[in-house]
Amino acid sequence: MLSAGLKSKINSLWDKFWSRGISNPITAIEQISYLLFMRRLDENDLNALEEKKDYQTIFRELVLDEKGKPVKDKSGAIIYESREDYRWSKFKELDAEAMLDLVSNKVFTFIKELNDKDQPFARYMKNASFDINNAKLLEEAVEAIDEIYKEIEEQLEEGQQFQDTQGDVYEYLLSEMSTSGKNGQFRTPRHLVQFMCEILDPNLNDKICDPACGTGGFLVGAYQHILTKHTSKEEKTKDENGFDRFKKSGGDLINDEVKLKKLKENTLFGFDVDQNMIRIGLMNLMLHGITIPKIENTDTLSKKYDEDYKDGQYTKILANPPFTGRVDKDGMSDSLRIPGAQTELLFLSRISKMLRKNGKAAVIIPEGVLFGSSKAQAKAREILLKDNKLDAVISLPSGAFKPYTGVKTSILLFTKVEDESETWHTKKVWFYELQSDGYSLDDNRIRLKDHPLPEARTAYDTKDENLKTDRKTHFFVSIAEIKNNDLDLSFNRYKEFEYEEQTYDPPKEILTKLIKMEEEILADMNELKGLIG
Repeated sequence: MLSAGLKSKINSLWDKFWSRGISNPITAIEQISYLLFMRRLDENDLNALEEKKDYQTIFRELVLDEKGKPVKDKSGAIIYESREDYRWSKFKELDAEAMLDLVSNKVFTFIKELNDKDQPFARYMKNASFDINNAKLLEEAVEAIDEIYKEIEEQLEEGQQFQDTQGDVYEYLLSEMSTSGKNGQFRTPRHLVQFMCEILDPNLNDKICDPACGTGGFLVGAYQHILTKHTSKEEKTKDENGFDRFKKSGGDLINDEVKLKKLKENTLFGFDVDQNMIRIGLMNLMLHGITIPKIENTDTLSKKYDEDYKDGQYTKILANPPFTGRVDKDGMSDSLRIPGAQTELLFLSRISKMLRKNGKAAVIIPEGVLFGSSKAQAKAREILLKDNKLDAVISLPSGAFKPYTGVKTSILLFTKVEDESETWHTKKVWFYELQSDGYSLDDNRIRLKDHPLPEARTAYDTKDENLKTDRKTHFFVSIAEIKNNDLDLSFNRYKEFEYEEQTYDPPKEILTKLIKMEEEILADMNELKGLIG
């Protein structure tokens, strides 16, 4: 969790962009992302040079001949030209104008072409532009970022642990897009991402996807959860939400380089319709250590997705699909079995199809999906209960997404069985009411002292062993009862409400008390009248 001092410095960095004319929050976060990435590259490369004897610096470029082919020396070895001047630690020493010229014309082009041209990062960075054209702004931003990392290093020396300090800085920047006039994107609170990852429990052998990934929060959360699972006990700590988290880098128990490479390059997949979000998401993943992020600019509800991708590809899906949006029917996939064009319903159908058999999903949906009477809502619930085994409905508190929205939401947890099933594969559904998520339920969302999320995770893990006969906080409901209630899946439909009988005094006694009070008031008024003459 970032200190107040660090947050103040990050806010100051935001203000520098606003005051220098870059007021669009998406543009600002993109440009800050590029700078953070440049610093990260330099830092990681210098550490690797120090730790690995056979490591080759990335700050070099192929020497090409007139035909664009690599030049070789007499021994046949490819010749490289040093690009040490492209390092953050080097160009930050230049004067403002020289720094702007080098970074905008050379360094930025260099980082755009780092990855394989066929990888998403290189493809979506191809048309990216460096929009900082004010030398003073660049100088101030570089200084501000160095100040942020200086404070991080000081706090680490004092013993304060961060699961990923650079990632924390970046996530705070992203969260600021959605507040105080920075009219940005709707993001899932980090602690809810963490909670969903704890319940879904992704691992090294999974293929994980978010079909509407935005800035990549769920993918980062899944990655960090896997690293934590494979971190030695002494390298773990309890975080502010009461969950285990690695102290520094995580994953020290992953000794198989092949598995680690797969985790960083071929485990996490995302899709989004907004190309700006794609770039930010790619940067987010890379800043968290995911070396080759796989995020594509594709609408997963479209016919194009059907043409380019196969169903049944993923073992774990985490998602918070867009609420209340509508899609263009002409471009919408014909394979989605939901009438209408409500995105939150269409995504449930798509997610079901994307899962492999026995694959699991954790999805946030608006509460109306659970009880709405429209044909589309009923069909979505039927898909959940027939094509899948609906494992749980976790009702979230109504303020869980403040200050962005007050919409009441729930988390659905389900396991894929078969497409277009004629039978009900769900036999019973576990319902749980999360009355608090550990933060105040107002716009300020202040951290509270209790840890309800680990308690909810434990309740989910032990639900089959700890069966409850009452229906107050968590309980099972049979498919027969759900069918008798028109497939209503809302927690309150089945909750057992406690009514306390109220007792009142007899009317005659109440009247006597009222008369006495009136007499006392009249006496006081007469006394006041005597005092003022």
